[in-house]
Amino acid sequence: MDITSPGDLWERVTGVQPDPSVWLVAATAAVALAVVLPRGVWRLSRNAVTIAHEGGHGLVALLTGRRLDGIRLHSDTSGLTVSRGKPTGVGMILTAAAGYTAPSLLGLGGAWLLSAGHITLLLWGSIALLAAMLVMIRNAYGAVTVVVTGALFFLVSWLTGPEVQAAFAYGVVWFLLLGGVRPVFELQGKRRGGRAPDSDADQLSRLTHVPAGLWLFLFHAVTLCSLTGGGRWLLDL
Repeated sequence: MDITSPGDLWERVTGVQPDPSVWLVAATAAVALAVVLPRGVWRLSRNAVTIAHEGGHGLVALLTGRRLDGIRLHSDTSGLTVSRGKPTGVGMILTAAAGYTAPSLLGLGGAWLLSAGHITLLLWGSIALLAAMLVMIRNAYGAVTVVVTGALFFLVSWLTGPEVQAAFAYGVVWFLLLGGVRPVFELQGKRRGGRAPDSDADQLSRLTHVPAGLWLFLFHAVTLCSLTGGGRWLLDL
């Protein structure tokens, strides 16, 4: 489609694209699984999950009226989101709970968009979210990571054909759904070994006086239910 006016651009972004073939959906799921399961590959791909994790903290902090001071992403795939406001209460609880659930919930939302045929909208929506996050990044590694990720989404959405866009979009959503599950199991293992005394689950426990194990159960429930529901949408079951 030639873009000659803002209306043409809007039509391109919000238009409905045809559903990809079943084999493409299955192939992208297999590729996403291959990116999530092997430890060596996961060390690199987990950076994308960290972007979603810290972005979830930041977005919910803003939505609950907290002041977002900045976000840092580190090369060891850890991250830090700093916000200011009341140190207790619903806003702080929701902000702390948003991190481990954000990748899976983003994947679930992406699966819903893809099931409705909005492949381009998903790609451009991702670009918008990454651009908004870039404003709040406070370190060089984090800025480079977000810029490279956003550039990849833009290049795919602008320069490639429908089949490549569909493969990329489905791969990204499968990755978020599958990649959202693994960090919760990793956190569970770290806590069992006493290596994560200040994790999101432990912070939530101190805020709510609810055992951290129950917050871990909630994280598991959200990520696994999102994978189940999102997978059904993607596979059109």
